[in-house]
Order: sequence, then structure tokens, then C-alpha cells
Amino acid sequence: MLPKFRLSLWPFKASSSRRGLVALTACLIGLGALLLGPGSAHANDEPMRRIEHSMGVTEVSGTPVRVVTLFQGATDTAIALGVIPVGVVDSWAEKPTYKYLRPHLQGVPHVGLETQPNLEVVAGLKPDLIIASKRRHEKIYGHLTQIAPTIALETVFDFKDTVTMMGLAMNRQAQAETLLRNWNDRVADFQQRIQLKLGDQWPQEVSAINFRADHARLYLQGSYTGSILHELGFASPPNHPQDQWMQKLATKESIPAMNADVFFVFMNTEDPAVLQGYADWTRHPLWKNLDSVRKHQVFQVDQIAWHLSGSILGANLMLDQIYDHFGLTGSSQ
Repeated sequence: MLPKFRLSLWPFKASSSRRGLVALTACLIGLGALLLGPGSAHANDEPMRRIEHSMGVTEVSGTPVRVVTLFQGATDTAIALGVIPVGVVDSWAEKPTYKYLRPHLQGVPHVGLETQPNLEVVAGLKPDLIIASKRRHEKIYGHLTQIAPTIALETVFDFKDTVTMMGLAMNRQAQAETLLRNWNDRVADFQQRIQLKLGDQWPQEVSAINFRADHARLYLQGSYTGSILHELGFASPPNHPQDQWMQKLATKESIPAMNADVFFVFMNTEDPAVLQGYADWTRHPLWKNLDSVRKHQVFQVDQIAWHLSGSILGANLMLDQIYDHFGLTGSSQ
């Protein structure tokens, strides 16, 4: 079995990650309901909080409970903080909602696409807080603020910033600190275990590879995927660009650019064109000469957790899979 999460809010084992996430979020949501009680969204005697974010400063009072989330990481984070949004945007895959979040979003209305939410639907939900991102919603931010207090994250994938900002906006700073402290504990646990297992073979160079129908992509240190791998202690191959978050590989002659000690590969496995493209790339002679291929260190992983979630619960699912692939068993306690 993989190591138990160290905090009492995370009583599940990583090898049962999806069941564990259900247990975790149910626990947090139940706790939130007990703490808040019905109709306690805005206690008039609570001080106003001034929240500085990428689009300015927003004042929020009390404890918002009617929250609309306009990007995937915000939806995930709201659930992790113990709040079920009253409106969410469609998922990028596994439509309309990522499978790992479905148990918590039954019956929750959808307000459209992440890139084009329906403002009329949002307004009809009468939110007391909207979570947006500058990257997606800069042009409509003014309209959103006319509906409800709105905070906008700079990006959609900086999951720690999302947890911190949403914890402050939703008056759940303690829950946010718990989530981040637990994450830091898991990172430290992984670093200790991988060092003990691999010795002087650690750190390893890593490539996070996303196959599409007509090309492949390397997700670099500046991306959600790459930033987590870097935090865990993986190294970037020296030929990877340092000032980009993604590198597009358009031809199979660029396969050597992927080379690393270990590959984590993710793709849309429900798209036949993507699967055919993956088969074509991996049958190429250049692929077979790569270090990770020769050492049998190519791991297929879930694209939702590794790429599309951009979130705290997704990051924990990602780490669960890394524990599994490296065979890091047992408990650190």
C-alpha cells in the first residue's frame, strides 16, 4: 500500500486515490455545512476582506456559499475547500464533468464553456462570489463584477495560488492552509522515498509528453505538469527550452528532443486519430533509441490529472500515479 496521507482530513491511502478523493471531499463538505449552517452566507458583523488579484482588488464579506467557478482548477479547489459550486463550466474532456468530480457535482448547473461562459445563466444563479481567471475572462471581467464580487487568478494552472486565493475569498483560510500543508508533506515524503530507492540515480531527467492527432508536445517546467515534476525533484533535460511552458514537436525527426531518463505520456485515449498518431510516433526507429524506451521507463498516465485538472485534487491524483509507477510502497509514519 502507498503511504497514508498525514493529516486527519486525508484518511485514505494513495493507491485508492479516486475513492480517497470522494472521502476527503465528503468530509470537508460535511464539515463546512456544520460550521456554516443554513443561511449564513453573509454575517453582517464579519469584517470586509480586500483581496488583491490579477484584475484588481475585490472586497468580500462573510462566508460566500453561492460560488460560481469559471475554470476547471477553481471547481476542483472549491470542492477541496468544502464548497459545492452553484454553477460550473464544462470540462475539457470526459464531458460534461471530469469523472473524479462527478460524485460532488450531481445536479449542479453548467454555465457554458470555460472560454465563453453564459453571463445570463451566471447572473440567474445569483452568486455571492465568482472565481474567474485573467487568462480566460479578462474581456468579460467588468460584466462579471456587475453580477457578483469576482476574483480573477492570473492563470488557470497555478494550483497553489488558486487554493490560497480561493481560501481567502471564501473565508476558508484554515482549510486552504491544511490542503497546502498536506501537499508539502507528500512532496517531502516522495523526495525521501525516491532518494532511498534510486540512490545516486536520482534525480532523473523527465519528459512529460502529450500526443495529439498530428503532433506531439513536451510540457516544460513552466506548465502545470512540469512545475509539479520540478517540485518533486525531477530534472529537465538540458536541451529543453527554459523560457517556455510547452514545446510543439511537429515532425518525427524531432523525436530526439524528447530524450530523458523517464517519460510520462498522456493523451486523449478516446480519440482514434490520437491513438493512431501515438502508434505512428512510437513505431519510428528514433523512438526506440530513446533512453527511457530502452530502459522501459515509459509510463502512460491520466491526462485529466496530469494536464487538464490544473488543481490541488488533480495534483494529488498525479502524485498517486507517480508513487505507483516507481513502486514506492509502505508508510512513512
